[in-house]
Amino acid sequence: MRILIADDHRVVRTGLRMLLESYPDFEVVGEASNGLEALQMTRRLRPDLVVLDISMPNGSGLSYLRELSPLSRVLVLTMHDDPAYVRQVIQAGGSGYVLKEAADVELLSAIQHVMSGQTYIYPTLAARLVEEKSNRAGASVPLSPRELEVLRLVALGHTNQEIAARLGVGVRTVETYKSRICEKLGVYTRSEMVRYALENKLT
Repeated sequence: MRILIADDHRVVRTGLRMLLESYPDFEVVGEASNGLEALQMTRRLRPDLVVLDISMPNGSGLSYLRELSPLSRVLVLTMHDDPAYVRQVIQAGGSGYVLKEAADVELLSAIQHVMSGQTYIYPTLAARLVEEKSNRAGASVPLSPRELEVLRLVALGHTNQEIAARLGVGVRTVETYKSRICEKLGVYTRSEMVRYALENKLT
């Protein structure tokens, strides 16, 4: 397996090269010190895998990831233990995410997963992503189609009278819908309803 290392710290690159080349099936074909070098060397050398830091000079590694991912599998090796970075990496085409602090024990497993076509995320970060997703799912209370329509019209700036006329119902019925919406969503003001609708792309 031909591997390119991209990290702006020489000592990190040297350590990674020694670690990777301790496995007989791995060959480090190049080292890049920034994102642009990583992209140029990937185009020239066509490695099977790029081990990429996302915090480098000359544009972050993350900004080059979208260009690298069609050319090679990319495994991000970073000190950022924030799930937000994981989401950005996966959305940009990255195949894996490992923390530098655990590289000595996690890197081989991560490479094996990535090269077999799987996505690898460092276990503690994967658990946090699952927890966040679960919390979001638990927090979102589904509205009925009519409640969603009322919320959308509120967000668009319509008055209760205008909403009633559009839906063919009484003003008091609209007020009841709005009360139900506020109760389900845990909001209390019109501005909070509008913000919720905007954040969930209901307008």
